[in-house]
Amino acid sequence: MFRLALSRLGTSRLRTALTMLGVIIGVASVVALVGVGQGATGGITARLQGLGTNLLTISPGAARTGFTRGAAGSSNTLTQEDATALAALSGIAAVEPEVSSSGFVVAGSQNTTTTVLGTTPAYPEVRAFTIADGTFFNQASVDHSLRVVVLGATTATDLGLTSSAIGQTITIGGVPFQLVGILQAKGSTGPVSQDDQAIIPITTARAYFSGGDKVRTIGVSVADANQIELAKATITTTLQARHGVTASALDFSIADQAQLLSTFSSVGATLALLLGGIASISLLVGGIGIMNIMLVSVRERTREIGIRKAIGARGRDILAQFLIEALTISLIGGIIGIAVGLTISVLISTVAGWAIVFSPVTILLAVFFSLAVGVIFGVLPARQAARLDPIVALRYE
Repeated sequence: MFRLALSRLGTSRLRTALTMLGVIIGVASVVALVGVGQGATGGITARLQGLGTNLLTISPGAARTGFTRGAAGSSNTLTQEDATALAALSGIAAVEPEVSSSGFVVAGSQNTTTTVLGTTPAYPEVRAFTIADGTFFNQASVDHSLRVVVLGATTATDLGLTSSAIGQTITIGGVPFQLVGILQAKGSTGPVSQDDQAIIPITTARAYFSGGDKVRTIGVSVADANQIELAKATITTTLQARHGVTASALDFSIADQAQLLSTFSSVGATLALLLGGIASISLLVGGIGIMNIMLVSVRERTREIGIRKAIGARGRDILAQFLIEALTISLIGGIIGIAVGLTISVLISTVAGWAIVFSPVTILLAVFFSLAVGVIFGVLPARQAARLDPIVALRYE
């Protein structure tokens, strides 16, 4: 049957190729879009996981003026003393408070505007950063408000600084700082780059840029990943007592990686489903093309069907013949479509810098759906051919 199908399809190669084109485009679209979508989801998930070790982020809550409630984060309630109190709790590995502002950084003839982050020596541990060159500043730098700076990888590149620049003087907002280290690149999470920042001691940031004793956020690294919920409860109780607020009127919020990963995984799954659904429309169009060409083929081969039936072919033999022809078109188109889809995925990843995921499940689903298209849209023409009366078919001109 397959040899006969290939022989018949080979007599009209251009028509067969054009019929396959719809299936090829549909399968290629599914493989490429789902592969790139899964790759992007996996890449961002990995970056979220790389934000820190068992990370909790404590942010200010919403401020109230009379009966008016401000946006989340509008209050100014967190202090460095809060961070010190949290560091003394059991189960907490490290704590780092942060203040930030925007600063104009100059190194020689190069300059850039970046985030100036004031923090403590616990920052690399809490946020899972590693030092590429030099060192991170120590507690003595915080105690004495020293003018030392550690640059993110992107900021260092923008300023044309390499490992040989360690020890040189750069200026931030016109204030001279000694470069003591450059962080290893981690990549961007959404529109915010973790690598575009200048990190200085928190006391130095207060003295020259921000002032006051309030902090923007407090990062907390929990010692045991299984104790995240317990740590959140303990932190909540401690800050409630320090701020004199009730559970129904908290002036802070606590976010953890599990919430971020859960939210993004949900969004990523929806996005992959949407991309797959859009690409599947092409498969539907390809299936309609197969049905159309098979109906035409039945009409063109009416006399052939009559002769086959006259010499003993049963209805199911005719049904199988035309159904296998439809399956052959969809299967060959599906295989070619997978190859094209993988090629497009590689090109997209190369040009756009996105990761791709070649999931065997996606490939198997693409083959399954291409075969399903052949069966579903090949049944009607095949049944029409099988039901032809041999006498009528033989008399057909």
